Amino acid sequence: MSDWGMTEAERQAFLADVHVGVLSLTAPGRGPLAAPIWYGYQPGGELWFVTERDSRKGKLLREGARVSLCAQTETAPYKYVSVEGPVTAIAPADLERDTRPLARRYLGTRGGDRYIESTSGEGSHDGTVRVSVRPERWLTVDYGKVGSPALGGEDA
Repeated sequence: MSDWGMTEAERQAFLADVHVGVLSLTAPGRGPLAAPIWYGYQPGGELWFVTERDSRKGKLLREGARVSLCAQTETAPYKYVSVEGPVTAIAPADLERDTRPLARRYLGTRGGDRYIESTSGEGSHDGTVRVSVRPERWLTVDYGKVGSPALGGEDA
């Protein structure tokens, strides 16, 4: 681990915090698709997210496919965690088990419920799937450990 890397506990906690993730998928004949997503993660478990089965993301995903996700801070001192691993499951998403809790995680209870109501047209969640990914490779940086005032470290 470099001076800037995170410990296992730090990286697990960082990924479990609320960050918009950027999911990267292989797209045959094109550059990789990189798309922002809301995701869920508990330390030691699998990363998961919900997407439309017929979206470009949904069409590129399949069990066993390898994907990457990067989560980062937007202010100094910058930090990021990037994980890569296989898709372990793709199953129909459940509104109350998957979609609503994810919306509440990112928007709060009221905002999440309003989001669900605004996207709940007749059958609008029928085409959603819950995708699970097992993180196998980790890349991390915490520039706050550097100690440079310009990077927001301890001397800042």
